[in-house]
Amino acid sequence: MAARPYWKGHIRLALVSFPVRLYAAVTGTSKISLHRYHRDTGERVRNQLTVPDHGPIDSDEVVMGADADGSFVPIEKDDIDQLKVDSKHTIDLSHFVDASDVDAIYYDKPYFVTPDGDIANEAYVTIRDALRGAKKMALGQIVLSGKEHIVAIRPCGKGLLLETLRYADELREAEEYFDDVKDVKPDKDQVKMAQQLIESRAGAFEPETFTDHYQEALRELIEERMQRHAGPVEKGKAKPKGKVINLMDALKKSIAEDEPPKPAPKRKTASGGSSGGSRRKTG
Repeated sequence: MAARPYWKGHIRLALVSFPVRLYAAVTGTSKISLHRYHRDTGERVRNQLTVPDHGPIDSDEVVMGADADGSFVPIEKDDIDQLKVDSKHTIDLSHFVDASDVDAIYYDKPYFVTPDGDIANEAYVTIRDALRGAKKMALGQIVLSGKEHIVAIRPCGKGLLLETLRYADELREAEEYFDDVKDVKPDKDQVKMAQQLIESRAGAFEPETFTDHYQEALRELIEERMQRHAGPVEKGKAKPKGKVINLMDALKKSIAEDEPPKPAPKRKTASGGSSGGSRRKTG
């Protein structure tokens, strides 16, 4: 495997322990990142360490710290090192829950989990199949870069997927933002039509059908600029949508647009009468 593991350690369930490797499941290499350049020379612009009313400083003059009651509290690197959680490189599977019990808002970063060597394979697939059979996912904690994270581990095809989870105190209270939602009774017919519209468009999740249009447009712009096209790239305008009068009309219109076109009426044959000109009488 060409990729380097992000983390190496063990997964432990009671007395069962086996070595594993973690690989980042998300890659940013396909994304184009824009940087700042000097217009005249094309050189990258670098950030310089400066202090207001003092000017530029060297990196060895910088110290980490925190604001506390309006005062600056310096924190040295040695202080941080002493605070770091002991990196024991073992994930203890301490809890098992239904995946539906963990709200999507808690999920953070995904990682692929693989067995580290042939000796780990038997225990690895045993835990994988046990989780799949029980329809549960395992919860534990892991130390990454000196910080402790909650993790959820679940079956993923032939392997296991680990996702770091956010702590409860990292999340804002949803009620604070939903207080302005009025408790009104929606029209039953409108709800029914909205459900009909949803069901007509329901299907399997196929992420490859979604495209990052911004990245596509950015690539096209860069290619055209490389070919020395000076002006901005003109894009076609989106097809205008029909004017929405009210929710019910919008739902009816959406359903009508989703319906397949009716087949054209069949042309009558000569024996059954012609839709063209009349036949000439003989005899």
